[in-house]
Amino acid sequence: MITKITVLAVYFLSVLCIGLVARTRWKSTPETYFLADRKLGTVILLGTMVATNFSAFTVFGTSGAGYRDGYAFFPIMGFGTGFMALTFWILGRKIWQVGKSRGIVTPPELIRELYQSPFLAVLFALVMILFTIPYLALQPMAAGYALEELVGLPYLYGCMLVTAIILVYTLRGGLRAVAWTDMFQGLLMFFLLLAALIIVARFHGGFIAANQKVLASFPELFSRPGGQGKYTCGIWFSYILLWFLCDPMFPQLFQRFFSAGNEKVLTRIMLLYPLVCTVVFILPISVGVLGRLSFPDLAGRQADRILPMVLTLISGDFMAALVMAAGLAALMSTMDSQLLTLSSIFTRDILPLAGGNKNRGSAAGRIFVIFLSLAGLALAWKPPSTILQIATQTFTGLAVLFPTVVFGLYLKKIFPLAAILSIFAG
Repeated sequence: MITKITVLAVYFLSVLCIGLVARTRWKSTPETYFLADRKLGTVILLGTMVATNFSAFTVFGTSGAGYRDGYAFFPIMGFGTGFMALTFWILGRKIWQVGKSRGIVTPPELIRELYQSPFLAVLFALVMILFTIPYLALQPMAAGYALEELVGLPYLYGCMLVTAIILVYTLRGGLRAVAWTDMFQGLLMFFLLLAALIIVARFHGGFIAANQKVLASFPELFSRPGGQGKYTCGIWFSYILLWFLCDPMFPQLFQRFFSAGNEKVLTRIMLLYPLVCTVVFILPISVGVLGRLSFPDLAGRQADRILPMVLTLISGDFMAALVMAAGLAALMSTMDSQLLTLSSIFTRDILPLAGGNKNRGSAAGRIFVIFLSLAGLALAWKPPSTILQIATQTFTGLAVLFPTVVFGLYLKKIFPLAAILSIFAG
């Protein structure tokens, strides 16, 4: 137990140190605090976009889906999320161009500039906030699962601990701190997920032998419909289309387009992103599939805990704690970005409606970060469903914003009423 606590303490302290070293000035401009002065290069921007998108869902949700559904879930995530990178070219370049030329900081500000409709911009902002909060709640929820399984910390205390650490460096550091901590946490997540798969596979005689054992007992996990028989071709393609429409509408990813140093940075990221997605997603899904050998009868939300359960069972305390740090890295690198972006939307798009100054709202933005954290904790306290089901609700809600953005960027004659109706219809 002491080993586990020591490993986690070192990880948490490392994240805090990186975040505080990379901090911005307490009194900084919105472009500095929220966009790192629009100067992020290929490596750092790719790192923060990947880490931001790879959340608790990536580690715990996909391993749980791998346990329930098998390898049928991999094309949905690996290919679907990689295919989404096309939007970095279709939308990202245009968003960067308009944002750079007009000093735009948030997604709703872009909509206001394109459509010249304050009401549409506020509606866009509210949809982004309301549908992102459930996904934000997944992060402390997964942290609670992980710490409860690993060190016996009560679920709610685990949620609160990780949220508090994220708050410290997000409130102090802005995007510069978030980007550097994301880079560190993204690399940590990848290498430790790889270690997790190696540990589990070796315990069962190697990757091929382990999969053969699973195939003998659970052949449905190797079929296209999957373990629950639900992944038809139509479901496959609908999920892939959903990622294409939804992922660039995540506020934290959308805002990253504004922070690129130039257009070439976004082009390079578009080419590299699919490769990273394909490699990363196979790791937790495979662990979930092989987890059937150790825990054959998990049901519902229990399956979302398969990663910490199987590692605690078959590896020593040190490796179990290290690999669980991968899950914490994934969720923390998403939650910090969500908090930062949603606070910028509140500061610049909602606060002015009450008479506030959007250029001097950093204090209000920080207060809103705290409010969002508490809202996420409240939802995580008694989670209503599995990680995958909660995430899907967010995905479908944000996808309705895609037509408003793409038509606003590409059509010469646009009508605010049409965009408003499309959002309500969605």
